[in-house]
Amino acid sequence: MGPVDYLVVEFPGNRMTGEALPLLVDLAEQGTIRILDLRFVQKDADGSITALEFSGLDEDTAALTVFDGASSDLLGQDDLEEAGRALQPGNAAAILVYENRWAAPFARALRRGGAQMVASGRIPVQAILASLDAEEDGSGRSATGG
Repeated sequence: MGPVDYLVVEFPGNRMTGEALPLLVDLAEQGTIRILDLRFVQKDADGSITALEFSGLDEDTAALTVFDGASSDLLGQDDLEEAGRALQPGNAAAILVYENRWAAPFARALRRGGAQMVASGRIPVQAILASLDAEEDGSGRSATGG
């Protein structure tokens, strides 16, 4: 199995256009990733958090039903509530848990050789863009803040 990652993507005003959906479907169909869980939450104006079902989504996201039933039970109610707390009131989010299938052969080869993962991380895109902008401006700050 390859490394497993998650994303929480916030949609301002609960507006999910579905524009990225074909790209997600392509990644899954090509075997680059395997969708383990895809869930939705919304945060009401009063701060209450509600899990959404695929059937409760608007027409623009009806194509998401291709992932209906994609549930490995990795995401519990506490995970949905934690994701919801990160949202601004009046917004919704998709929580996606996926396996990086492209990395599975690499991970197997490392394990066969006795290697083990001791750390992992991700540099936020905003930090990379800020670093690139700083490089263009001549300040030379790194993506990790140094």
